[in-house]
Amino acid sequence: MIPLSHYLFISAALFSIGIYAVLSKRNAILVLIGIEFMLNAAILNFVAFSKYDKFSASGQVFALFAIVLAAAAVAVSLAIILNVYKYYKTIDPTKIDKLKD
Repeated sequence: MIPLSHYLFISAALFSIGIYAVLSKRNAILVLIGIEFMLNAAILNFVAFSKYDKFSASGQVFALFAIVLAAAAVAVSLAIILNVYKYYKTIDPTKIDKLKD
């Protein structure tokens, strides 16, 4: 049986990669990928802790809801990114300085 610490180490690595991507990238798509990495790290924690609680599947249920919410968030954010690109001709978040003309 794989110990819980291995799952937590992988989750921490995924979360760290996500934080690095969000804070260092200048591309909105790569920032979105970083956010997805962080969500996947949280989902891995839910499932790992649910595995070690033998009488409860609540972590897996929360993970399923998190996956559904992440998919909806990606759909909405990609639509926003496409509209921003159509208006500003860039997806660099630092170059978008106004919301309305």
